[in-house]
This record gives sequence, structure tokens and C-alpha cells, in this order.
Amino acid sequence: MPAARHIEEPLRALNAICPYYTMFPLEFPLRVLRGRAEKGEWVVDPFCGRGTTNFAARLLGLPSVGVDSSPVAVALTQAKLADARVSDVVRVAVGILDAMPSRVSVPQGEFWERAFESSVLRQVCWLRKELLRDCSSDSRLLLRAILLGALHGPCTKSAASHLSNQCPRTFAPKPDYAVRFWRERRLEPPVVDVVEVVKIRARRYLSERPKQTATHVVLGDSRAEGVFGKRKFRWAITSPPYYGMRTYIPDQWLRNWFLGGPATVAYRPPEQELDHGSAEAFADDLRKVWKGVAANAAEDARLVIRFGGIADRDVDPVELLKNSLKASGWRLTTAVSAGDANAGRRQATQFVHGGPAPKEEHDFYAVLD
Repeated sequence: MPAARHIEEPLRALNAICPYYTMFPLEFPLRVLRGRAEKGEWVVDPFCGRGTTNFAARLLGLPSVGVDSSPVAVALTQAKLADARVSDVVRVAVGILDAMPSRVSVPQGEFWERAFESSVLRQVCWLRKELLRDCSSDSRLLLRAILLGALHGPCTKSAASHLSNQCPRTFAPKPDYAVRFWRERRLEPPVVDVVEVVKIRARRYLSERPKQTATHVVLGDSRAEGVFGKRKFRWAITSPPYYGMRTYIPDQWLRNWFLGGPATVAYRPPEQELDHGSAEAFADDLRKVWKGVAANAAEDARLVIRFGGIADRDVDPVELLKNSLKASGWRLTTAVSAGDANAGRRQATQFVHGGPAPKEEHDFYAVLD
């Protein structure tokens, strides 16, 4: 397909609807697909994260499938593949809040009292309840993602863009630390016009809307048989979790709560997590994913993987990834450096808070064996 060389920035805006730790640059999947992918060829990302690969496919008019075990990741990917006008999203928010009863159940504890002003917390909890009850329309999918992006973040002197007391944007602060931080600085949660925040963000992300394409997003385990359905993929572009990174849900615990999770941080590993017990076990789990993708791949399919490592694991990520491809149905053709993860908001740097420098990342290119 003769894909456009340049995609206008307003059409890319939806990709930033909510920050997420493990994002790779949009240009990565665009570079792989642009000028190579033909009309109608399916794209898959078995570790879709915040849906960057799927959104790149949408920008290029390609159908796609995304799979992830994180509810936050799936919610964001679903939103990036949805289509609704600004007015539709705002109208849904207003309608939900207009029906809010005088009494709304809210989480208890000092964290919640200091994180959100009381009226804002009531609105957030009511929106959460209603979107958990029904999130079937594109308008609701986009509203949910907008609220996930606005749920926590820095306070500003201008118009409020987040709903919380001072917080990071990318990861939710742990309750004990956050309470101490707010106490010491005497920070009070702001009174925020929730609808106005939704309106501002909807205008930012939906002023220009890419054409919709056929898509399917799965909340599930990429190792599971049949998780990819019966489609034949021509392109698989992904970045799996790096060996040793196990805090995806705890670091997104507030957003996970909004999607129906607990109102406390759960530090136990998710049931569908890859095995981080050893490099061999991790590579074996990755191999199961590559086998599943191969089973659904067209004859001339391509697999592209971005992978790196974190400094506190004494394992060569290049060798680990190569081992995972052995007997997987894929043959490695090229491995090239993607540079130091410090050069962008990528996995290795995002999970090492002030620690030693992350290991170099590489892009791996494979074909069916």
C-alpha cells in the first residue's frame, strides 16, 4: 500500500491519551510498516502495552490485533482504536454525572482524602462505577481512557489538567510515600471541574480522528492457545516485558483500581505474568508466545521485536532473546542496536528510578523458519 510518508501531528494526538511506562516511540512501528505493508494485511502485537503498534496500524489503514494481560494496557489500546466526536465524549460524561446520586461509595483512608478533593473523589467513583457497568460504546471507551490519563498527575498554576493532588503522570505513587509527601509540603487536593478536564482533553486528542480499521483487542495471556483467533498475520511488532520487570500493575495501581481493581496496592505477581524465576524460564515463556504468533502467521510474515534489559539482572538480553527464538517457528535474520533506553521513554529507563544505567536495547527481525 502506498502509505503516506508524513502523517499530520493532529492525527497522531490520540496516541498520547494516557502515559504508560512501557511505551516505545510511535515512529518505531510506523518505520517498520510504512511503504512495506499492503492493504488488508493484519498486524499483531502480543504485548500491546498502550497500543502503539495498533495505533500505527490504524494510521496506515491496516487491521490489527492487540493482546495484553494488563487491564490498563487493554483499556488504552481499545481507546486508540475507537472513534467518537469530542461532543459525544463530553455528553457521555455530563450524562453520567447528572445522574449521580447524593451518596456515592468512596474508598476510605488518608491517601484518598489527600489525593482527591471530596467532591472530585465522589465524581471519580461514580464515573468508575458507571463505566464498569457499561463501557461498550466508542464514546465510553474514549472517556474511560481520558479519565485514566487525568486520574493522577502534577498540579499546575493554569487550568487543571489532572484530577489529583501533586502526583507523577506515568506511575501512581504508593500511598504511604504520597501521604508523607503531601503532609510535609502541606499540599491540598485541588477542586477540579471534572467535565472541563474531560472537555479539554477530548479536544486535545480528538480534534482530528484517523479513519477506523478492523481491530480486535484481547485481555489475556499471549501464551494461551487460540488467543490470537483465526486471523493470519503478515506483521508482528512488539516489545515484551524485559526480564526482571514485574511491577506493571503495582506501578499503575490507581488506574487499575479505576478499571475494577482493588483500592490498595497489590504487590503479588499477576497470574498471567511471564516466568521471571530464571532467564531460561523467561525465554521459554517468550518462545510459547512466538510459537503462537507463528501458528497464525502468513507464509511471508515478519516478526520485529524491541528488547533490552535492566541493570540489576546479570543477563545478556541479546542472548536471552535469541534463545527464545530457537525452535519457535521463527528464524532471526538481523539484530541491530536501538540505542540506550535513556534516549527515550522506554522500558529499561522507566523502571530504574535513579539506579544504574540501563542496558542497550536492540531490534530483532525474524522470518518464518
